[in-house]
Amino acid sequence: MTRLKERIAALIELNGPISVAEYMALCLFDPEDGYYTNREPFGVEGDFITAPEISQMFGELVGVWLRAAWDAIGRPLPVTVAEIGPGRGTLMKDVLRTLSRLDVGFAAKADFAMIETSPRLAEIQKETLGPAGAGVRWHDSVENLASQPLLIVGNELFDAVPIRQYIRTSSKWRERAVGLDPDGNLTFVAGAGAPDPSLLPPEAENAPEGAIIELSPARTALMETIAERIAKHGGAGLFFDYGYTTPALGDTLQALRKHRYDDSLAHPGEADLTAHVDFSALTAAAGNAGLDAHIMTQGEFLLAMGLLERAGRLGTNADLATRERLSGEVERLAGPDQMGNLFKVLAIAPRGTAVPPFIPSD
Repeated sequence: MTRLKERIAALIELNGPISVAEYMALCLFDPEDGYYTNREPFGVEGDFITAPEISQMFGELVGVWLRAAWDAIGRPLPVTVAEIGPGRGTLMKDVLRTLSRLDVGFAAKADFAMIETSPRLAEIQKETLGPAGAGVRWHDSVENLASQPLLIVGNELFDAVPIRQYIRTSSKWRERAVGLDPDGNLTFVAGAGAPDPSLLPPEAENAPEGAIIELSPARTALMETIAERIAKHGGAGLFFDYGYTTPALGDTLQALRKHRYDDSLAHPGEADLTAHVDFSALTAAAGNAGLDAHIMTQGEFLLAMGLLERAGRLGTNADLATRERLSGEVERLAGPDQMGNLFKVLAIAPRGTAVPPFIPSD
């Protein structure tokens, strides 16, 4: 039993079951024993590998998009280029290198920011960026950024924001919670809370007993904060995550530990906890702020941005092993059976802004 598991069990024994959202927040962000507080989750030695760690091409194409987005919003200066939830800093490192090659003037005049709540991860990011990060500033929230146009990117950001789960009982929807079984082990139970009926998708009305619905007010609130800032000051946003584009029933809470799926209640604080993202809720939040929102798969985005061409350029005059590695990276990032279809890309921008490869609404 992990130390955090013992603390959670004691908390439940004292006060009763806790919501799935509270359980996720404790597992991921507890100041003493939380997953992102104490562990190195990223890379081969961690528990999972993100797209920027798979290939430099991912960050390079994001950099190209950010430069195109700056064009699309009228090339304002000053402007902030920010990454939220920046992991080890690999994505920003590739973005900075790409922007400095594409447009030295833009790279020199823009303000660069990392939005990170973990002091430990912030130190790792500074090491990753090295001399290239000399002009980068760290902030713990979007609200602390300068009041100016914002170009913001987030990779696997929303999947780690806590969700609330509701389970259909014989008579009604009740909030799913984490409690204790007779032997003192963590287990899922039906709690006393109920969802706001207006937030339930149409599928909820005739859902069978035992069905689960996931809602995330915290995700919506985060997107509202970002979208309202862009609506007020100008800018655009680009977000990569895995999830679904229309509301759906189902339990997507999952744990990942040492690159393997784990029981989500087995190792609190020692496994990554995530849930699939409901992109329809994020697009609605952006739309309510007056922005356009566009979604495509990660494979479609990367191929449209020139992934194959970039791989070909990197492979020119390279040895066979390098070309095979690049081919494997392309397949992993964009292949329909790899990350290509599972991961979606959400772009937000002021109404009518045309940022390739997204087409603005009429």
